[in-house]
Amino acid sequence: MENLHSLTAHKLKELMARGETDPSAILEGVFARAEKVEPKVKAFVLSGKERARKAVAGTARKNGKLAGIPVLLKDNLCVKGEATTCGSKILAGFKPPYDATVVRKLEAEGAILIGKANMDEFAFGSSCETSCYGPTKNPWDTACIPGGSSGGSAAAVAADETIMALGSDTGGSIRQPAALCGVVGLKPTYGRVSRYGLIAFASSLDQIGPITKDVRDSALLLSVIAGYDEMDSTSVDLPVPDYSNALVEDLKGLRIGVPKEYFVKGIDGEVEASVRAGIGVLKSLGAEVKEISLPHTEYAVSTYYIVGPAEASSNLARFDGVQYGFRAAGADDMIEMYIKTRSEGFGNEAKRRILLGTYCLSTGYYDAYYLKAQKVRTKIREDFDKAFSVCDCIVTPTSPTPAFKIGERASDPLSMYLSDVYTIPANLAGLPAISIPCGFSGSGLPIGMQVLAKPFDEETIFRTAYAFEQGTEFHKRKPNL
Repeated sequence: MENLHSLTAHKLKELMARGETDPSAILEGVFARAEKVEPKVKAFVLSGKERARKAVAGTARKNGKLAGIPVLLKDNLCVKGEATTCGSKILAGFKPPYDATVVRKLEAEGAILIGKANMDEFAFGSSCETSCYGPTKNPWDTACIPGGSSGGSAAAVAADETIMALGSDTGGSIRQPAALCGVVGLKPTYGRVSRYGLIAFASSLDQIGPITKDVRDSALLLSVIAGYDEMDSTSVDLPVPDYSNALVEDLKGLRIGVPKEYFVKGIDGEVEASVRAGIGVLKSLGAEVKEISLPHTEYAVSTYYIVGPAEASSNLARFDGVQYGFRAAGADDMIEMYIKTRSEGFGNEAKRRILLGTYCLSTGYYDAYYLKAQKVRTKIREDFDKAFSVCDCIVTPTSPTPAFKIGERASDPLSMYLSDVYTIPANLAGLPAISIPCGFSGSGLPIGMQVLAKPFDEETIFRTAYAFEQGTEFHKRKPNL
């Protein structure tokens, strides 16, 4: 059967159940597609062909939820014995001695891991340009960025180089690239998915989540990776619902809040028009729509760029050339080795965030910056708590603009940081949020709509997103590569 690579996981499962295809045919179809388009997209940093073919040949989990389904992993998820570099020279040669919990869960359900996806270095970026491997390209226009930091994962799904992918989201790194590549990206509630084996950026913000071709696949993949893990102290011990039960087309009785602070100066006109049209679709499906206020939204970016870099500077202190990864040559003593290793191993954006974070945590500045940012973070969470007392979910744009040109914002960090203005609040508040395709710009670039809900209420997100998806055709369009 041709074009297996273009199908969703749930459709492929149906075909396999009827005996119309098999895991080997699916895998080879995906590899053939990747071989054809990867030179244009550059989504992969490590191909796992040999491992994947062995897994297909030896799989005994034919009844697993993802049996025979190819899944691509972001390059910050540890796989035992396989290179994991976070898109950074400083982790060159590092091969973890253990699997991330999500990797174990995927393989337990029969998923076929096909390699590692490109990403912004240590997830520091919104464009997938800061990787030591070079930029990933947007499949809809290869002169444009795919979004970041999970740009390789989103681009690969959009280009049909994989059936599903995992990314990580610290300030929008799943949702923003999903929006810019025209696919579905979900950031689960903080604590819903184990972070064990995820190389940390900011430990109080990071969360692993699915990037898929449609909402049903997102629900399927989350059902596999979610759940309590004793190896992660931030993992929450709550039962994992059957998310497929939330996939209904009726939104009657659902209360949707639209925050006025998300539709202000700076948003692209085509983005605003597409999202407002999407809200109209939700209303036509029976939802009640009301305007709400999230008054501390304007402080979210500033708060994030104190909390995130502060935690990053602490997490990245371990990369010093002593224990693993890259070590610079030619040093006369240990101090010089530290300096040369970190100077040569980290890219410019990583250095910028380490410096910002270290400054914010330094003596005399901790209270003025980091402590104050944590207090504002609490205010942002309180805004959402108040909003959810009058609505069931919140709908906003995902990104203020469609994808921009590669290199366009590379020398303007502030402009780049504002790319995540609509996604950051969910991370600061620990909320679940999804991005779904809701339109296209005049130049044919995808536009995404974001749905947020209360903590651990992914079911409402799936209900809303699925109903919208079934009432529209945006998710069915494919880039012409």
